[in-house]
Amino acid sequence: MEAINSGLAYELLPYLRVYKNGRVERLSHYRDEFVPPSIFRDLKMSVSSKDVVIVPQTGLSARLYLPKSITHAEEQQQKKKLPLLVYFHGGAFCTYSTLNPRYHDYLNSLVAEANVVAVSVEYRRAPENPLPVAYEDSWAALKWELSHSLSDQQGHEIWLSDHADFNQVILGGDSSGANIAHNMAIRAGITPEQIFGLKLWGVVLVHPHFWGMEPIGVEKLDMDLKQRVDKLWLTVCPTTTAGNDDPLINPATDPKFSSLGCNKALVCVAEKDLLRDRGWFYYETLKKSGWEGVVEIMESKGEGHVFHLHNPSSENALKLPGNEKPISLMSILLCFFDKSSSFLFTS
Repeated sequence: MEAINSGLAYELLPYLRVYKNGRVERLSHYRDEFVPPSIFRDLKMSVSSKDVVIVPQTGLSARLYLPKSITHAEEQQQKKKLPLLVYFHGGAFCTYSTLNPRYHDYLNSLVAEANVVAVSVEYRRAPENPLPVAYEDSWAALKWELSHSLSDQQGHEIWLSDHADFNQVILGGDSSGANIAHNMAIRAGITPEQIFGLKLWGVVLVHPHFWGMEPIGVEKLDMDLKQRVDKLWLTVCPTTTAGNDDPLINPATDPKFSSLGCNKALVCVAEKDLLRDRGWFYYETLKKSGWEGVVEIMESKGEGHVFHLHNPSSENALKLPGNEKPISLMSILLCFFDKSSSFLFTS
């Protein structure tokens, strides 16, 4: 009987296998790897990090990052406020973790170079916790983070209350994490009272995981692959009633798309990424939606999905209008975080 119960229930390739006894096996390089906070693979980074539990009942947690400039300010007995980046990791809603060495290294690098305070959210994953659990976790985390803007709240995390500038809150993520960042910005625009009346400054969507029933662009060239990606959403969000046209995965179907609760949006796509056309479609649809903010899109030439996790400073990256020299994705993100920069959003 044990052999029968431990047999294969289904596969979601290339990510995982689920067995009849409930065991989930994540495959190949999607296997779980964890590193503790404050691990400096590059000693020049000088970024401090720590893990915090947000909701003990569910295990919702996050990894917080502080750049060196904060430590220096504290030594000078100064309180320095920096932009707050709330980051959601990718992994098809079912793999990876904020504790994964790729994401830990990337956040270390980004925090050091952009000089921001960052919170990387450790939401619960499918299939053990099917969507919309990850969205609910992410919303709970965002509300917890922004509650630190209130002076009368007890039990504050001082890294946030002392050092985060709540007038410059940026949501960001890659792949499925970018999908989550978008959906959190929609909620923030629809229910601002739940985030204490704050308005998000911006959202950064890197290689966002959006999809739809009707194939577009390169999706039409490989319908077998299209069907496999179709299956992914139905597996991680089994309660969906609209399939791959659910507004959570296809924002173009969302009647509240124009309610995106931020002033600026940056969409980053990669030339060789299957999701490239969805990123462009998002950009074009948002521009026409009646949203009152400003959106820009940047395309990385010759690169594939989430290449930045493996080579964050790749110069085989972005070309901007009027600028013949390629610019790294990291450089574009730094410009986005810098309010004084006129490099982006000049229109």
